[in-house]
Amino acid sequence: MYRVFIFRDSSLLLLFSQGLYQISQDKVAVLLLAGGQGTRLGVPYPKGMYDVGLPSRKTLYQIQAERIRRVEQLAGERYIMTSEFTLGPTERFFQEHGYFNLEKSNVIMFEQRMLPAVDFDGKILEDMERRGVQYVHVYCVDNILVKMADPVFVGFCVSKGADCGAKVVEKAYPTEPVGVVCCVDGVYQVVEYSEIPLELAERRNPDGRLTYSAGNICNHFFTVDFLRVVGEKFEPQLKPHVAIKKVPFVDKEGNLVKPLKPNGIKLEKFVFDVFQFSKNFVAFEVQREEEFSPLKNADMAEKDTPTTARRALLSQHYRWALKAGAKFVDSCGEQIPEKQSFREDEEPPAGLEKYLKSKVLQSPFLLDETKAETLKQA
Repeated sequence: MYRVFIFRDSSLLLLFSQGLYQISQDKVAVLLLAGGQGTRLGVPYPKGMYDVGLPSRKTLYQIQAERIRRVEQLAGERYIMTSEFTLGPTERFFQEHGYFNLEKSNVIMFEQRMLPAVDFDGKILEDMERRGVQYVHVYCVDNILVKMADPVFVGFCVSKGADCGAKVVEKAYPTEPVGVVCCVDGVYQVVEYSEIPLELAERRNPDGRLTYSAGNICNHFFTVDFLRVVGEKFEPQLKPHVAIKKVPFVDKEGNLVKPLKPNGIKLEKFVFDVFQFSKNFVAFEVQREEEFSPLKNADMAEKDTPTTARRALLSQHYRWALKAGAKFVDSCGEQIPEKQSFREDEEPPAGLEKYLKSKVLQSPFLLDETKAETLKQA
C-alpha cells in the first residue's frame, strides 16, 4: 500500500554522506512547527518553552536548538512557524536566551494564518530560494526525540529523487491516535486516526502485523520546488479536517470558562495534506524508541506526558552511554544491572565513545526493578 524503506547496514553510511553533503552546501532548511498552544498539556505558553523535568532543566526549544547547533557549520537556515498565540512568547523566549547560540539572522519566525487555512505566509519560500535552499525538513515541536535535518533521512529522500517524504513508526496498536500513511485510490496521503474506520484500523496481514501500520509522526521532507507548486496551484484544493476540541467560552455571567471535556469543533489543515500532490512520495520507517516520543498531555494522562517524554530521552542517552562503554551506579555507588538492551546496529553520537569509555556515571534514573519509583522522580 505504500513504500517503506528500512536500512540497518552499511547503506546507512551512504545515505548519511549524501545528506551531509546537501547540508554542507547550505541546501537544507529546518522548519519547526510551533503553533500549538499546549491546551491539553495544561500550560498557558507555547509547548517549546516546556521543561519536562530533565536533570539539565532544558526546554524543548533549547534541546532542539542545541541539536541544530551541532550541525550549524553545515546546515543552512532554520524557520519557526508559530501561530498568533505563540509568536510573541516564542520570539521573547529566544531573545532572552540569546537564540541558544544560533545565528540570529538564520532564525526566521513567521505566523501561520488563522482557521481554516494553514500555509506559508508571505515571503518564506522566496526567502528560502534566495538563500539557495532546495530541501526542507519539517517537524513538530513536541517530539523530544526528533533528529533535526537528519542526514540519513535527507540523503535517502534525495537519493530516491523524492519531492515529498515522511518518517513513520509502526503503530503500537490499532487505535493508537496517530494518522496512517497509506495509498488511497492511487494517491499517497495520511488518514487521520479519527477518520479511519475501525475495521480498517484493525485489519491485519497473514503475519499478524497491522495492514495499515505506518504511523505518521509529523516528520517530513519537501523540496522547495514542490512546495511552490503546491502553493501556486493546489492550495485551494486542500480540505479542512474536523477536530473535536475543548474550546474556552464566556458564560451567561460573563465569566471565561475553560471546559474539561471537548465542547466544540475546529477546522484544521495539516502539513501532510500536500502528500496527495507528490509525484514521487517515499516513506521511511524508523524505530519509535529512537525518534518518536511526543508531548501532548499533562502528567495525569496515561501517555504522551512530560514523564514519558523525559524517560524516553533519558533511556536513549542511557543506551548511547552503555554502547560507548560507560558504567552506571546508583546513589549508593552500586553498579546498575544492564537490563535495558540496545540494538546492535544502534550507534551513539560521534565522539561519545572516546568521552565515555570506562567512565562511571551517576544515573539520573534507576533501571533496577526494585527501585522503579525513582523513575517517577527523575
